[in-house]
Amino acid sequence: MSGNGLSYSEQGGEAAPELGQEAATTTTPSIPAAFGLFCSDIKKNEDLKQMLESSKDSAKLDAMKRIVGMVAKGKNASELFPAVVKNVASKNIEIKKLVYVYLMRYAEEQQDLALLSISTFQRALKDPNQLIRASALRVLSSIRVPIIVPIMMLAIKEASSDLSPYVRKNAAHAIQKLYSLDPEQKEMLIEVIEKLLKDRSTLVAGSVVMAFEEVCPERIDLIHKNYRKLCNLLVDVEEWGQVVIIHMLTRYARTQFVSPWKVSFSLEDNFCEKNFYESDEEQKEKDQKVKDTYTMDPDHRLLLQNTKPLLQSRNAAVVMAVSQLYWHLAPKSEAGIVSKSLVRLLRSNREVQYIVLQNIATMSIQRKGMFEPYLKSFYVRSTDPTMIKTLKLEILTNLANEANISTLLREFQTYVKSQDKQFAAATIQAIGRCATNITEVTDTCLNGLVCLLSNKDEIVVAESVVVIKKLLQTQPAHHGEIIKHMAKLLDNITVPVARASILWLIGEYCERVPKIAPDVLRKTAKSFTNEDDLVKLQILNLGAKLYLTNSKQTKLLTQYVLNLGKYDQSYDIRDRTRFIRQLIVPNEKSGALSKYAKKIFLAQKPAPLLESPFKDRDHFQLGTLSHTLNTQATGYLELSDWPEVAPDPSVRNVEIAESAKEWTGILGKPKKEKPTEKFYSESEEEEDESAGTNSSGRYLESNLHLRCLENCIFRTDHYFKRIGKISVPTKTHELLHRMSGKGLAAHYHFSRQPGIFGDRMVSVQVTVTNTTDHKIENIHIEEKKLPSGMRMHEFSPIECLEPAGSVTVSVGIDFCDSTQMASFQLCTKDDCFNVSIQPPVGELLLPVTMSEKDFKKEQGMLTGMNETSTAIPVAPQNSTRLVVIEKLVKAANLGVVPSGQDNIHRFAAKTVHSGSLVLVTVELKESSTAQLVINTEKTVIGSVLLRELKPVLSQG
Repeated sequence: MSGNGLSYSEQGGEAAPELGQEAATTTTPSIPAAFGLFCSDIKKNEDLKQMLESSKDSAKLDAMKRIVGMVAKGKNASELFPAVVKNVASKNIEIKKLVYVYLMRYAEEQQDLALLSISTFQRALKDPNQLIRASALRVLSSIRVPIIVPIMMLAIKEASSDLSPYVRKNAAHAIQKLYSLDPEQKEMLIEVIEKLLKDRSTLVAGSVVMAFEEVCPERIDLIHKNYRKLCNLLVDVEEWGQVVIIHMLTRYARTQFVSPWKVSFSLEDNFCEKNFYESDEEQKEKDQKVKDTYTMDPDHRLLLQNTKPLLQSRNAAVVMAVSQLYWHLAPKSEAGIVSKSLVRLLRSNREVQYIVLQNIATMSIQRKGMFEPYLKSFYVRSTDPTMIKTLKLEILTNLANEANISTLLREFQTYVKSQDKQFAAATIQAIGRCATNITEVTDTCLNGLVCLLSNKDEIVVAESVVVIKKLLQTQPAHHGEIIKHMAKLLDNITVPVARASILWLIGEYCERVPKIAPDVLRKTAKSFTNEDDLVKLQILNLGAKLYLTNSKQTKLLTQYVLNLGKYDQSYDIRDRTRFIRQLIVPNEKSGALSKYAKKIFLAQKPAPLLESPFKDRDHFQLGTLSHTLNTQATGYLELSDWPEVAPDPSVRNVEIAESAKEWTGILGKPKKEKPTEKFYSESEEEEDESAGTNSSGRYLESNLHLRCLENCIFRTDHYFKRIGKISVPTKTHELLHRMSGKGLAAHYHFSRQPGIFGDRMVSVQVTVTNTTDHKIENIHIEEKKLPSGMRMHEFSPIECLEPAGSVTVSVGIDFCDSTQMASFQLCTKDDCFNVSIQPPVGELLLPVTMSEKDFKKEQGMLTGMNETSTAIPVAPQNSTRLVVIEKLVKAANLGVVPSGQDNIHRFAAKTVHSGSLVLVTVELKESSTAQLVINTEKTVIGSVLLRELKPVLSQG
């Protein structure tokens, strides 16, 4: 519906404001210019109201186009609601569509007025046009008034049984709205959800699963019988529906299958040394038990197999959904396949990069091997925003190991010089983490950080001091010289955190620098009153530790500092001073605690752990808002733990329905054809068959499948000849030119036969010719570069092709009802050549037989946005029935539908991949023109087919 609104905006919305303003200026010349802006707006809306009350449909349609254009641009058109709602019962289908587009936007705001028209909406639910039925349901569910809940409930129930999948899809959307309005309707809505979950239309699947997730996500039992169907439909569902279904199936799988990860633990246990007293037989039994520990459920494998192709999706959310599914469900050895797809998403905009990098950061902590091959993809670019830089840095740190640390440290050296100070500070922290995790480079990292202490940038110096302090805590005995060096820099460092860290280090290891520590206390005592509170606290601590370890030199200095602290403005400093004085300078008032002063101040402190902030984030499901925020968001559904024992798998068993069941209403039961008189003699037919077999060479003789296919081709040709005495020549396309192929030439044509490799595959005949004077060996297909969802069944390798030899082979391609190219490499023993096959839209169809009555019935359900039409000039020689049939059947793989009118010709087909019905009508007019109409659920197919068929009848 929104799509229609935008298209109307493009047609009438742009010019509409200008027209209104012109009318205002010409009709009210006496109005002062200062008020022109306001008056023109008022006049414009008044003009629209008058047009809506006009008796002419053309004026109403123009007004509605302009109003919808205003809505599309975000302008407020709510004051027009009374005038618009009056036209809700218009008999003009175009006006009615636009009125519903408007009402869907404002029904919730203008509930009282919308309620007045509720009877009209109820009548519209029975309209022959599926678009009107769906729109009425959407408007009805947008009126947020509890009093109409029973009406909405009844409308949803009826719409869930509608013949149009588009209406059923909108019924699923309405379920969520009704549930939010009245949660007490839950049980009745669950019944509707259960019914819609059985729907076989890919248009409905995503919407009903979304309703399931909103209303009753705990009712896993509703998914059992539909699990395999959802897995198999997944590739054909629209992209946002795929995301919803994948997340739901991830939760489902975690409740129904046992963990595929425990096999790795079992194998690790098996590698332990054999017990000394264990016999070989006992060891064999143990090995067998390990092997029998885990066998993947076929339904578990089905989910992994059917989601894998979606890693090539153009939609980043789909790729992310599949990646999280593999992370949470796949064996650890298989989860790595998602890494390449995730890295590919880093070419997207920064918002997508941010989410993807967050998930990669979580993954890279537990399974470094997944992303190690793509290390360079995480190198920071100067154009990256800070949030992206820090995430890439996090991943590089997680991936650091002995093999790549030298490369990463060189990279980090560049990052430290960045003008982005936040990023430079994060880099220093990353160096510290690498030094902690990889002992081989600890000294190198420390030396590098010490060099940074002489940096001109205070932030870099401060961060370096903090990190060095943490590193020295891990092995302080070996780094006395570094502590001395940091003490010398104290005079030049002004950042409070850095000064406090240096003072803490000197106090903590004062016994290792006995000459320097008292001097540092002397200097800081002078500047005590001017220091930051954080630094003052560390001066007090330093004085206390020196008083306890070297009181002879520092007793008076410490008392001086304590006296200064006693009168400090900060109560924290004053309290700390009193506490320290009572603890280290015992008197008759001191308690028993003072005798433990040394143990308290000089106790050994545990070294801090430098950890990734993403360490504990994996308890949230990847790809969710909760994972991004690192806190549980409203509506988050937790993944359950794997069950110890898998529930009964038989609950998912369901009777296999025939693939063509959806079409029984159209096609009826298959009838046996009566034997008819052959157009050609038997001898001619035999000659044709023998010629076909010979033309395919020795390869056909060795391949029974292709010989059967060749026979099918001849029978089909005779079928067309019997109907209209027409031959259907096959157009050949060049696949590989002999010059480009170094003597190997290839051509292809579409055989228009049911694919022998699968119901959804288009059969393509490829003829390979050797134009050289030497043999060409091992002709085969490699490296298929197919768009998302597209599949290809290649031919078996041709071992040898003699000079001047020619071989015809068969290839099956599932084009997913798209005219996108299937690119692959045609290879020989020595070379590979990039080639591609692009189908005309007419070759993506299979002919359908139906009666004229059934045709009209189906056509009546596929109007509105499912209909495209155009008027075309017809050449005089193309105006007869036989010529029209011949021309269209050559251009597209259509079935001829009987027609009771000489000037109207009808054709029917269904798309090979999804089985969507395609209806073509050609009505010849007296003025040497024809009206070409195409009705189909696949609107893209309809528009492209219309474009291809237009020149067919206009050319001689």
